[in-house]
Amino acid sequence: MWAALRRRAVADAKFRRQHPIGRFVVDFFCVDAQLAVEADGASHFPTPPEDVARDALLATSGVLVLRFSNDELLTDPERVLRAIEKHVRARRQYGRP
Repeated sequence: MWAALRRRAVADAKFRRQHPIGRFVVDFFCVDAQLAVEADGASHFPTPPEDVARDALLATSGVLVLRFSNDELLTDPERVLRAIEKHVRARRQYGRP
């Protein structure tokens, strides 16, 4: 996934890897869309309460967090990249909360 995100292959968006936001570090982050993407293992599904709280705290800063399982990334990376692109474009078009 990083190979696609780093070459701006998703909506020509610039992503950073292992990006700090306050006291948290997100796997991938697009500054202009304020979009964080997390690639999570099985221990994060269902989403643990601490991840829910973290995502809610980031949302108060206008950051949307998308979570994908490692299985999704391995079995259908194109679907994952399409979902990321959809959110980047929507947040650019309609703004962020």
